[in-house]
Amino acid sequence: QLQLVESGGGLVQPGGSLRLSCAASGFSSRVHAIGWFRQAPGKTREGVSCITSGGITVYEDSVKGRFTISRDNAKNTVYLQMNSLKPSDTAVYYCARGRYSLCYEREYDYWGQGTQVTVSS
Repeated sequence: QLQLVESGGGLVQPGGSLRLSCAASGFSSRVHAIGWFRQAPGKTREGVSCITSGGITVYEDSVKGRFTISRDNAKNTVYLQMNSLKPSDTAVYYCARGRYSLCYEREYDYWGQGTQVTVSS
């Protein structure tokens, strides 16, 4: 029953925008923190952004000012708006459920399958 499903990835040119969605089911995303992560080819997974159950947001330095995380509690969905995309943003993007209401590092227990984001001219 519990699942996280990412969508919205695709191929965009540098400077373009994408909006990723993380649809949660089997639990309430209002209770848990939800994080966005990404993994580029040949690199380890890194945290991108996180939103607490209370709406407090956290961003990795390289995406500050360009990405915005938000949540729609009625739809049980978390979004990641990505603007001014760079080739270095190319990766598979995953959303994950935090064990708690706050964005504790490495405290995520369920993960989606990921959505590919490719930024290339």
